Amino acid sequence: MPTRSNAGPANSHLNPSSPSAPPSRPPPHQTDSERYSFIVEYLDPHAGLTFRYQLLFWAADSSVEMYDIKNRRSFLKKTRVPSITTKDFFLGATITVYSRQLKVVEYGDAHTERAFASARQRVFALVKPNAIRSAGKIIHAAVASGFVVAECKMATMQRADAERMFGDRNDRALVNDACAGACVGIALVSEDAVAKFAALNGEKARSYLHRSPYDRVGGSTDPSTLHGAFGDACVASSSESDAETQCATFFALPSAAKFENTSLCIVKPHAMANLGLIVDGVLEGGFAVTGMQTFTLDRANASEFLEVYKGAVPEYNAMVDELTSGAFCALEVAASDGAADAVTAFREKAGPADPEIARALRPESLRARFGFDKVRNAVHCTDLAEDGALETTYFFKILQSVAA
Repeated sequence: MPTRSNAGPANSHLNPSSPSAPPSRPPPHQTDSERYSFIVEYLDPHAGLTFRYQLLFWAADSSVEMYDIKNRRSFLKKTRVPSITTKDFFLGATITVYSRQLKVVEYGDAHTERAFASARQRVFALVKPNAIRSAGKIIHAAVASGFVVAECKMATMQRADAERMFGDRNDRALVNDACAGACVGIALVSEDAVAKFAALNGEKARSYLHRSPYDRVGGSTDPSTLHGAFGDACVASSSESDAETQCATFFALPSAAKFENTSLCIVKPHAMANLGLIVDGVLEGGFAVTGMQTFTLDRANASEFLEVYKGAVPEYNAMVDELTSGAFCALEVAASDGAADAVTAFREKAGPADPEIARALRPESLRARFGFDKVRNAVHCTDLAEDGALETTYFFKILQSVAA
């Protein structure tokens, strides 16, 4: 099985060029306000080394330039990468440039920090075990409110985990709720994310800027809030520091996946804006989601995972390109009625691989609703019953051990 590494094939655009001075000022036709600077890291699994680069991004035309910090030379000359936008940049984000996954670890200058620090604040939201069936609707509500899903995972917390995350609130009922079963943790990014999510959730918080304790003042009955629509379904960070602690704790937990009588569904990178709607479509379609996690794959891993399609479909290379183009979400899916053949049942829910055919034959299928073409067809699903355990094990067990 492939490892969870971040390498890709050599690409002429990324081959280091002759030594030069680090880029400082933007070209005459650009302005400082249009250009941003970030420090990114790239893990080379073959050498076992992590390389650091200064990445310059021009928002006006989605151009990228990279400078090798250690070797003090240009690494990637200015080139357009249309798939990248300013919304993709925040600390901890992974962006893909020519099939290479680059992790954003620092702001490169004060101008960029001023522009992005408050605009890309992170909040951690926990969908409690009692509200798992509403997870898709909650994710969609957050995205519709302007949040970006940076990371999500389904896990089961032990009491010690729940106390580490929420113990400072002196709320025993919250700790009990959080470790009552599988729950979904979501890292969301937005401007003033902590206060913004508190408003969406329908609960009040006081003095976020001073990181004061969370102040639960009852739940809103306004149906436009999560509390009004779903009851006591969600709890979220009360400060930026809380968000960092909660994300670090929750996303290190083991997956909740079952690996028995299940199928794999991958919400492809192009469809991540519709993640909530797709998850809700799965749940409303008579299935249970028993595992969920966001991933990025390098080209070698994606090629191996999709190898069964090599030579079988002409879109194979384009399928690999799509799977390595950004973050995606893997779901372990089981039939709600306990049916043994979840693979066949979910394949019907996913619909034909060609969305045009899906819209004609199964208009309510996921590919009919969210797909564009044979490559950008919204979801991958396990095709053969005997592959269900293999595919779910790869994402929810093997990649977990590699990451650890």
